[in-house]
Amino acid sequence: MGLLGTTTQQSYYSQTQTTWAETINGAGSTGTLTFGVTTVYFPTRPTQQADIAVFIDGVEIKKNTYSYNGTSPSDTDADDSYNIVFHNSNGVNADVQATNGAPLAGKTLLFKETVNTEKFGTYRYISLKDIVNNFIVANVGDMKLISSVNRSEVLFHAKRGIQEFSYDVSRVEKIQEVDVGPSLSVPMPQDYVNYVQLSWVDTGGIEHLIYPGRYTSRPSESVLQDSVYDYLFDSNGTLLTQNPSSTNTKFNALDINNLSGNVPGDSYYLHSLYYEATSGGRGTRYGLDPETAQKNGVFIIDEANGKFGFSSDMSGRTITIKYISDGLGTDAEMQVHKLAEEAIYKHIAFSILSSQITTPEYVVERYRKQRRAAMRNTKLRLSNIKLSELTQVMRGKSKHIK
Repeated sequence: MGLLGTTTQQSYYSQTQTTWAETINGAGSTGTLTFGVTTVYFPTRPTQQADIAVFIDGVEIKKNTYSYNGTSPSDTDADDSYNIVFHNSNGVNADVQATNGAPLAGKTLLFKETVNTEKFGTYRYISLKDIVNNFIVANVGDMKLISSVNRSEVLFHAKRGIQEFSYDVSRVEKIQEVDVGPSLSVPMPQDYVNYVQLSWVDTGGIEHLIYPGRYTSRPSESVLQDSVYDYLFDSNGTLLTQNPSSTNTKFNALDINNLSGNVPGDSYYLHSLYYEATSGGRGTRYGLDPETAQKNGVFIIDEANGKFGFSSDMSGRTITIKYISDGLGTDAEMQVHKLAEEAIYKHIAFSILSSQITTPEYVVERYRKQRRAAMRNTKLRLSNIKLSELTQVMRGKSKHIK
């Protein structure tokens, strides 16, 4: 919504407060308060006095009765680089403060630090709470589309709409950066639904596409067998397995950067032998396969264990995982782009009406069409086609190709 009841600064930052409290046994005589100097140490470092509020027994004391030093240390102790010093002033509250400004004996001292958190770019989204409220106000009640509905039902269909929109309409693509260790595997992100692209990052920060390895896999379990290849079981009759699997071990050990070395004759990469032996003779394979004729490595997906596996050349490299989320990973993510706001309302209306047995079929069909049209319009809005950018791309397509 617009800046109703908020300032422009609040549209860029959200404010949160961190609080510490302790009971003072005597005026400036505890471990964190030294008598006379009356210094209090913060576990974090606020930057300026305007970010600090001090309360004694629930009463906020005046800022002219203490001073905050957040930059320059007062002695060799590093903790002194951020402290509050109480001092005598005309602003002392005699009910809770001694004449030196310190809290009186037995009083509770409480500190609040206000922290500004960046929320850049959030204006283009509408929150799940606002979606539910707006839908109920506009569509639920006497002489409206829906006479009555539980708020929980609206919330359910709104979440389902966010999920479906994240997959198709306003896809939520996240990018996670991780390092690949010696195990050559990394876990899938917490809210992972499907991958868009995996790349490794060079020293210049440029991404190089890693291709999926369709010619191998990561078995979800490797069954243990005896010398005559019968399956082995424990005393409870549970099938015994081993980890990692033999397939995974062989794949991790393959040196794809040195294919001219000691490579077995049945290796997929040894094209001169493998394809001649399996395809029936010479001359049956022409050219290179672009899928394997590249040096960026490959990845494979372990669906059962929720991991990505990589070829041996990926060890120690930084990779980026671009993936699709369902938009429900955290509370902050449960939002919809404003260009898709009308579509989410149509989706909720259609979902509720189609689930009510008393709704006439022609009404359900009408809102099915409205939902489909709204989703189509949203896709066009979010396509984000810029004429100037398209022109630059098409200039490279105008070259004559024989």
